[in-house]
Amino acid sequence: MSPAPDFDPLASDDPAEALAAYGRLRTGCPVARSDAYGGFWALTRHADVVAAASDPRTFLSSVRAVVPSDPRGLRRPPPNFDAPDHTPYRRALDRTLQRARVSRLEPRLREHARRELAPMLAAGGGDVAQEFGARFPAWVTAEWLNLPDDTAPELAATATEWVRAWRRMDRAVVDETSGRMYAIARDLVEDRRRRPRPVTEDPASSLLSERPGGEPLDPEHLVGALRQCLVVGMVAPPILLGSICVTLSEDPHLQARLRAHPELLPAAVEEFLRLHTPYRGFARTVAHDVELHGRRIVPGEPVTLVYAAANRDPAVFDEPDAFVLDRPTITEHLAFGRGRHRCAGMPLARLALRVALGELLAGTSGLAVDGPTEGARMPELGHVSVPLRVTPAAPH
Repeated sequence: MSPAPDFDPLASDDPAEALAAYGRLRTGCPVARSDAYGGFWALTRHADVVAAASDPRTFLSSVRAVVPSDPRGLRRPPPNFDAPDHTPYRRALDRTLQRARVSRLEPRLREHARRELAPMLAAGGGDVAQEFGARFPAWVTAEWLNLPDDTAPELAATATEWVRAWRRMDRAVVDETSGRMYAIARDLVEDRRRRPRPVTEDPASSLLSERPGGEPLDPEHLVGALRQCLVVGMVAPPILLGSICVTLSEDPHLQARLRAHPELLPAAVEEFLRLHTPYRGFARTVAHDVELHGRRIVPGEPVTLVYAAANRDPAVFDEPDAFVLDRPTITEHLAFGRGRHRCAGMPLARLALRVALGELLAGTSGLAVDGPTEGARMPELGHVSVPLRVTPAAPH
């Protein structure tokens, strides 16, 4: 018999209320159980999350990698694969995300950010998460994957529709929108088979070059990995940007400081990533019975690594609910996970967030929340809708 539930992750979508609930669990019930989504465990302490994420032999990704999981039960590499099957996919993607290559993308990303911000600036406001926050990341993905320019608007609309359907477990819409992204991935693979590009510059070409055991990657898994790439960078950015704008709206002094000193943006981005980590549902299952803080976890039971809760653990971060620039323990934040399944796109994500935030601040002299916000449901946490009122910056 399963133990009685310790919390209900569906009790509130309000980020502050959800974080407060995780804070109570972190203090009094660090290995907590919920009956939602068929039942799962939640680890909320930084040390426990790090230990689990760093032990892929015990905490497996191949059974359940997220709660709630894809309603169709599909498994796509690399996040749903364990080593050694995971390794060639991760190696191929890492090859295209080296610092030199990512840096070369910055000028184009700035062009895209300015263009996508222009309508909101001209209108004096808009939903920064659902508008700019949903459109700009599609251009980031398109540049990384070397997709045609007309693919980015299609991806933005499709991925947004897919994410909404996935959150409400609407299988029909998930199927239809995922199929559209699979079509983009298949077309990309076919093009690169005919016209390969340098493996350090192009993810599809890099995946096609892999030969584990002397054989090419399974064609369907290769397409699935690219399909994963199409959506993985579309989920977090709207939430992050929306949540950051809520903090900036509450702190005009911080707004002014970052506008006056753009050199502070890299450090600010790291603290924003810690403070507004948008994930609470990334999961593992155990390979054998595990005893932790007096609770027994058995194989088959999903275990969520609540990165958002771990990043506000006062055992690691003083004043964990406050924005503190240049905090001494900032390198301990888990916004990108930890261990073998740490986010491959970290360098690109950091650049994209720095560009998006920098252009938003440079294009405005003030911004403020202008209406009710909407919180994210499991598996994310944060603000998915943030109406802003903006004052455009004076022309130079």
